[in-house]
Amino acid sequence: MKLVVELIKSDLAKLADPVKAKHSQKFFKTGPGEYGFGDAFLGITVPEQRKVAKKYTKIATLSDIQKLLNSPFHEHRLTALIILVQKYESNQNTTHKKEIVEFYLSNTGNINNWDLVDTTAHKILGDWCLLKQDYSEMYRLIESGYLWNVRIAVISNLRLVHEGEFGVALDICKLVINYDHDLIHKASGWVLREIGKQDKEVLRNFLDAHAKHMPRTMLRYALEKFSKQERNDYLKQVPNNDKKVLDVM
Repeated sequence: MKLVVELIKSDLAKLADPVKAKHSQKFFKTGPGEYGFGDAFLGITVPEQRKVAKKYTKIATLSDIQKLLNSPFHEHRLTALIILVQKYESNQNTTHKKEIVEFYLSNTGNINNWDLVDTTAHKILGDWCLLKQDYSEMYRLIESGYLWNVRIAVISNLRLVHEGEFGVALDICKLVINYDHDLIHKASGWVLREIGKQDKEVLRNFLDAHAKHMPRTMLRYALEKFSKQERNDYLKQVPNNDKKVLDVM
């Protein structure tokens, strides 16, 4: 009898598409010096991966998920993370939730592309921090300076913002203003935009205090729901001098 992890890999292999894989290699910036350097793809759509994940969520163990996360193939890791999210969301036992969160945090080195982060961070770490009213793990990830840790910390705040909790999100967005990577500028701008959807005055106050020092990409994302005139008024305060996108290392 095949092991669960072998069954999952077998199901995914049947869905592999070399043409899509080649496109994904470019889309996720896997060339030398790019943030996704070395990532390998099978060429499987996210909806297809979700179907496979749903099939195995109840029987896959953390050990199975770990083996998938250790894979060089992006789709193995994403499918594993989808299973992990489903396990976290369906589990009402706080002890088991904590175990999943700790497992997640021990694997940030394998959560190493923006879609892997964005599929999971707010649903696992963000939810847990909100549940416990303890945001120390977010700040620890920020302090590490590692690109994917920092993005996890930023994106986790989407869960807080959804519940109208803006304080930590605003603080973390302020902390990453000088972080030297476009993927962090986009993530923090996204969080600010979501805050603005709920309370434009809160966002406006943040921008009035920090817009002059924000990377242009971060500011543009934050301003997406503002009028054209308002966007122009803020953008003209900032020179078009976003820092060069750096390698993940």
